[in-house]
Amino acid sequence: MTSVDVRTESDSEDSGPSGYAAARLRLLQGEAQSGPPRRSALADLTDDWLTGLFTGAGTGAGVPRGVSLVAVGGYGRGELSPRSDLDLLLLHDGSADAGEVAALADRIWYPIWDLGLALDHSVRTPAEARKTAGEDLKVQLGLLDARHVVGDLGLTAGLRTAVLADWRNLAPKRLPELRELCEERAERQGELSYLLEPDLKEARGGLRDATALRAVAASWLADAPREGLSDARRRLLDVRDALHLTTGRATDRLALQEQDQVAAELGLLDADTLLRQVYEAARTVSYASDVTWREVSRVLRSRSVRPRLRAMLGGGKGAAAERSPLAEGVVEQDGEVVLARAARPERDPVLPLRAAAAAAQAGLPLSLHAVRRMAAAVRPLPTPWPAEAREQLVTLLGAGRPTVEVWEALEAEGLITRLLPDWERVRCRPQRNAVHTWTVDRHLVETAVQASELTRRVGRPDLLLVAGLLHDIGKGWPGDHSEAGEIIARDVAARIGFDRADVAVLATLVRHHLLLIETATRRDLDDPATVRSVADAVKSAGTLELLHALTEADALATGPAAWSAWRGSLVADLVKRVGAVLSGDEPEGAEDVAPTAEQERLAVEAFRTGGPVLSLRAQTEGAAGSEEGAAGDPEPLGVELVIAVPDQPGVLPAVAGVLAMHRLAVRTAELRGVGLPSGLEDPVLLLNWRVAAEYGSLPQAARLRADLVRALDGSLDIAARLAERDAAYPRRRGTVAPPPRVTVAPAGSRVATVIEVRAQDAPGLLHRIGRALESAGVVVRSAHVSTLGANAVDAFYVTEPEAGSGPLSGERAAGVARAVEGALRG
Repeated sequence: MTSVDVRTESDSEDSGPSGYAAARLRLLQGEAQSGPPRRSALADLTDDWLTGLFTGAGTGAGVPRGVSLVAVGGYGRGELSPRSDLDLLLLHDGSADAGEVAALADRIWYPIWDLGLALDHSVRTPAEARKTAGEDLKVQLGLLDARHVVGDLGLTAGLRTAVLADWRNLAPKRLPELRELCEERAERQGELSYLLEPDLKEARGGLRDATALRAVAASWLADAPREGLSDARRRLLDVRDALHLTTGRATDRLALQEQDQVAAELGLLDADTLLRQVYEAARTVSYASDVTWREVSRVLRSRSVRPRLRAMLGGGKGAAAERSPLAEGVVEQDGEVVLARAARPERDPVLPLRAAAAAAQAGLPLSLHAVRRMAAAVRPLPTPWPAEAREQLVTLLGAGRPTVEVWEALEAEGLITRLLPDWERVRCRPQRNAVHTWTVDRHLVETAVQASELTRRVGRPDLLLVAGLLHDIGKGWPGDHSEAGEIIARDVAARIGFDRADVAVLATLVRHHLLLIETATRRDLDDPATVRSVADAVKSAGTLELLHALTEADALATGPAAWSAWRGSLVADLVKRVGAVLSGDEPEGAEDVAPTAEQERLAVEAFRTGGPVLSLRAQTEGAAGSEEGAAGDPEPLGVELVIAVPDQPGVLPAVAGVLAMHRLAVRTAELRGVGLPSGLEDPVLLLNWRVAAEYGSLPQAARLRADLVRALDGSLDIAARLAERDAAYPRRRGTVAPPPRVTVAPAGSRVATVIEVRAQDAPGLLHRIGRALESAGVVVRSAHVSTLGANAVDAFYVTEPEAGSGPLSGERAAGVARAVEGALRG
């Protein structure tokens, strides 16, 4: 006899929509419950309401026999977030009248819609449900979490049993399909562990992946590592609950503008603390996914090989998996790195680093069992480390891309922070800068990966790799991260076992890891003071060589906007000049630097015509002087625009304004005086720009020159034209950029004052800066402009207008900086 579970109206205070809505609101606004208890209570409340709708409580409506209401998906798991969809299946055995079943469905669906709740619904027989599940993997995954709500319990139980049996029988076919779905989703959504605005559900390491791991476990083919996984999943669900409550929307994307509110809802200190917890949870899910899918592949591979082995061996048992030695105590088995049978982690404190280095060098994953055994048994390394431990760390860092996966395996079990306690402050630390792709800790590992490609360029590759790992270790401490990092690097390097001289070099590399890129892009390299200041900081040719490679590795590991062939050429030029000083040659002054043949031609023509002369030339990576030719097609860098114009007031704002009018984005820019052949004494300014069209194609050179002539003679009101365009195209809403900052660089130059401008890049920005400097009554001796992602970082060498004047007085320089900042803020 079929068992029927029917709850009565008395089970709920009010089975009507208004009663449910009020009870739901009280539950969500109450402070007594949160997290899993609230999600479970919300599911129970919803069960009671749907039970009333199903039974027709208070309406006298009947219930057909052989029908049940089934919750699937998240609702089936009893995990209802405040704005979750209701996933429902009205299951019937086919014996009831179709009209009665349809009427029952309407009685349930319409009140749900009337309350504005999202509903995913279906009406099927068990056979239809199984057939649909067999054709649609997502339907089958939802049914794996099927839970009886009300009606014919036997009908629901029969479907659950059949669906689980189907899933286990079809697992060898469906699991590879599920893995492919997970990989495609990760490709679209990115990694939850590193995104500043992550999708808590869809990104890799999110709730979808946690659900996929449940499905793998239900197949009985493999199981996910359980330690920490349930806590990670709970944390992501808690964050999603808070996101729903603060936004009032059914959203899974943790937008920047909502993170502080979500953090407050969860009782966390700030948005960074929130993101760190999200990242930690996502890494736990991602690591569990990696381990689980490797195990699935191993099981499926062994199943396909076993029948052939049995045939070859005449039906006997298969041979044991082959074990190949990799290092002392470390072997390869079945595509993973495991511990040898004779390994004794409790007696061998170097074993984790040796196993990790062997795995990375072989390009193989560390087995979960091996990592956990080492984490449970290994003793701490002595201080300082023995030479072998230091060598194994360097070997691990120098293995290239495989280092990342091995490092993550060690970190997942807490081995990294036991080896390097200072790692804890940077672990999962977000970087709220659009230029950065990674969290601080992943950026450090990525820098070591990039440095591994540059080890042939330096005499001490070990120092380069360790400097890559430590260069941002000061982030998370108060003050300048380079200064804090220098102190930490000294301590870590000594603990690792480097001698006093090497410790000093590593400390210098960490302290000055931004020196070359900032100097090359923001300072006048023709100024002897610029080159001398870098030489004084670096002190030796060997350290300069290491700093050059570290600069490139750091930039490549930051993101695509941080490095280019142009930046590389500037840094290489600076390194060459500093190297000459360190070898005993003083840098040449700006007045001794000869122009190129093209620059001299343009300058002479500008002198003879008395007006601006310009040339346009396309640039590519291959043509930009990269050290090794770029593979494949050259990468376009934009167009190089060279302008020569007789020296006169207002050149910088005029040129910048004309480019802004023509919608040309300035990527880099330099302005300086150029020497002319003897007999031509009037000064000529040379402007070297790299520009790109914001829309469409580039304007013709003749049009640019014509507008520039009008701008210089005052007949073209650039400011008015730009204002008209801004009024016609209102700015779109977006995240609020930090305000501009204008400072005076200390000891920047002996011949001029260096004004540094850091601001959000925008059309006409350089024109506004140029006008502000002109209004302040100073002369721009040279300028160095660069755009890094959405940020403009510019340096202007200015003097008083009198001939032969040097740097501004301190008070005057501060006043100019305030005036420029005021103009940009206004």
